[in-house]
Order: sequence, then C-alpha cells, then structure tokens
Amino acid sequence: MKINSGRGIPLAASLLALVVPLHADDWPGPQIRERFSASREFMVRIVPGTSWGDTVGFKGSAKGPYAKAEWYRQDETRSYRFMKEVTLLNPVAPVDFFVTDSGHMATFDNWHNVGYGKVAVFYGRDGVLTHAYTLKDLFAPGEISQFEHSISSIWWHKAFVLPRDGQPPLMKGQKNFCVVTGIKNRDVEFDLDSGSYQFRQAGYCSPR
Repeated sequence: MKINSGRGIPLAASLLALVVPLHADDWPGPQIRERFSASREFMVRIVPGTSWGDTVGFKGSAKGPYAKAEWYRQDETRSYRFMKEVTLLNPVAPVDFFVTDSGHMATFDNWHNVGYGKVAVFYGRDGVLTHAYTLKDLFAPGEISQFEHSISSIWWHKAFVLPRDGQPPLMKGQKNFCVVTGIKNRDVEFDLDSGSYQFRQAGYCSPR
C-alpha cells in the first residue's frame, strides 16, 4: 500500500542533477486528525499548532504553541480512555503519522516543510520522545541534493510502502515499513516501535 505525500500526488521520479526554478507548494490548512493502531487498542489525536514563525518560508509570522498529540486506549467497555497529552516537535503539524499495536507513534515531516527540521520522530506509548532524525542524520549532503526541492520543501520520499492494502495503514502486528527515496540502495526501513532504521536496496521496499 502506498501513501502519497502531503501534496496529494506522487513525487516526480526524476533525480537528475538539473538546475531548475523552485516551484511553490500548495497546501491545505492543517486539520485535527486521528489515527488508530491496527488492533484498535490505541488511538492518537493530533491537534495542529500555530507556530508558523518557526517554519521555513514564514519568517516574521507569529509564533505560538506547537502541535499536540493526545493518546487514548480502549478499555473493557470498548470506550477510549484518555492517557496523556504531549507537545510534539512540529511547529504546525506532522504530514503523516502512524500508531503501532504497542501504542508507539511515529511522525514524518513538518506541515508545509517536508524535509526540513525533524523529518522522522518516534514516541513511546507514554508520549516520551525516543528518536528524532533530520535529513542530515539519514543522508549525505550529496544525496540530499538529489531530492526534488521546492520553495519550502525537500521531497525526500516518493512513498511510504506498507505490506499490503488495508485500513488502517499498518496491518495488525505490523511495525516496520519502508520509505522509498528514489536513490539507489538508500530506501529506509524504520522500526516504528524502536525508532531504529536500516537502508535497503531498490526493490526491497515494495508491497508484499
């Protein structure tokens, strides 16, 4: 199953080192979003922040609270009981996020700023931050230069590749998935519970 990036269309596949004009990004306003674990035991609700002044391309804009995440867990009555609220590293909102059956959450990219700041962040089910990666943590400068750049984003992934189609995005018990980058042998497989990662050869990260 492939989940497209926040632009709503697949990224361009070309990675040729051409000098091209940077184009503007067209983003809808961030919304409150919820995501369940595949088992439905956990649910996380993300409320957008308002600190646009902390994002690339919005210099001089107002700064305010960062995005927040609320953890809920299903009880014996099948109602969701509030567990904890935490402030995320995202000034406005993550672009994508996933919740595993163990209640861990991973967020990817920053709203309107794909590729800038912390691009992959991992939280335990208690909301404690465990790992946070920038593009420079994952790729060499020469690799980053190969990604498509726009005025406010670095489009470092073409798709998130999951084991099979289905809703919610992670199948029951699944906690690993790949980020397809388009750079040979540099697709990234993340463990969403531990926050660890390893690079994979082209073709490994495909639906199976």
